[in-house]
Amino acid sequence: MRAAYLMAVTTLTACTPMPQTFEPTRALSMDDHLPPMRTFANNNVSLPTRPNSELLRDFLDLSFRMESGRPIATLTRFEGPISVRVTGPANATLVTDLRALLARMQNEAGIDIFLTGAPEAAITIQAIPRAELTRAVPRAACFVVPRVSSWEEFKQVRRTPQVDWTTLERRDRATVFVPADVAPQEIRDCLHEELAQAIGPLNDLYRLPDSIFNDDNMHAVLTSFDMLMLKAYYSPELRNGMTRGEVAARLPAILARLNPAGERSDGRPVNDTSRDWIDAMETALSSGTPAGGRTAAAERAVNLARSYGWSNTREGFANFVYGRLQVGRDPALARAAFEAADRAYRTSAETRLQRAHVAVQLAAFSLSEGDNIQTLQITNEAIPIAAAHENAALLATLMMFKAEALDNLGRASEASQTRMDSLAWARYGFGSDQNVRTRLREVAALDPK
Repeated sequence: MRAAYLMAVTTLTACTPMPQTFEPTRALSMDDHLPPMRTFANNNVSLPTRPNSELLRDFLDLSFRMESGRPIATLTRFEGPISVRVTGPANATLVTDLRALLARMQNEAGIDIFLTGAPEAAITIQAIPRAELTRAVPRAACFVVPRVSSWEEFKQVRRTPQVDWTTLERRDRATVFVPADVAPQEIRDCLHEELAQAIGPLNDLYRLPDSIFNDDNMHAVLTSFDMLMLKAYYSPELRNGMTRGEVAARLPAILARLNPAGERSDGRPVNDTSRDWIDAMETALSSGTPAGGRTAAAERAVNLARSYGWSNTREGFANFVYGRLQVGRDPALARAAFEAADRAYRTSAETRLQRAHVAVQLAAFSLSEGDNIQTLQITNEAIPIAAAHENAALLATLMMFKAEALDNLGRASEASQTRMDSLAWARYGFGSDQNVRTRLREVAALDPK
């Protein structure tokens, strides 16, 4: 289930210092035409950098536990070719992005999966108006359900064992429910995570730095780690009904065959994420919790991460969330938290994308202080990372910051081109013209010019 609290890029008005009124001088007027939408043509695949001994533990924890912590007794997967159909008011970008995703699953994970126009399929992708989807599952942006083929069927059996993944012996049917009326990137992100869980591992792990199977929602599309997990999941050595122990016995040989570069040890300990830290993060991220309770929970998560000796992913995310919650209350604390998150993420190349998310926050501070050189340095480092990870919303926002800084430095021509490029990406990342213009105005409002 992809959570609703961190969709692509967090709304700037919720996490950066802004004046209450503004008249941006360089933002487009409502009468100006936006450039055509830009989309990502190719994915640059990079092999996992972590050792197979670490990936083995990740595979087992992803495959034999639910997100709630409930154990899954046996491995389940689809047998034979996997057909996928689309129903509901799907737009053109949904189908285009789905085709690209299926092609990646075929080429990178070796899974026999294909799109069909038949009235029945193993997996149904159904587009639902966001309001209706949210009424049914308030905290989910999208989700996948086993043993159903439609929204109506889901509503009839939603509180029964029929939709309990832990009761499966094999997978025959599943439906992915995605919002129909949101930005193209939001729909694509849902397709990647939910379709991967429909056919493969069902858990998310906060410790993973390089995966979409992480509740921090930093990764928007399936990574090379995720494709390796799916490839191992459908390896011929495994079958439906295997226990964790049986799978664990076969995994070393499977990973050695699929990822020979991982046959090494770098001595890094693999430790699980404690339930108290997860509970603290869930409270901090919950919009239904009062602001004071969320902030206290985020601070508790930061302190727990330090006490457990966690560096990198979990330490960085706890500080990132704490920083977001401090903006508007204590900007100095917020900035310090974002800088702490950046330091945590900076310790590994596996968390470059997470650093790019933090860069949005740091660029907001530097731009609002009139430090245009620092804003350029921050955005120039982060922009290629956002592009490589196919996050158009993040990419567009960073480019908007860069355009403001360039304008302030007297580089008007570069600024104009950068701003127009940002708008083309923003149309994919934020959807409607109104959303695009709103983001542009929010960034311009931070400029003290």
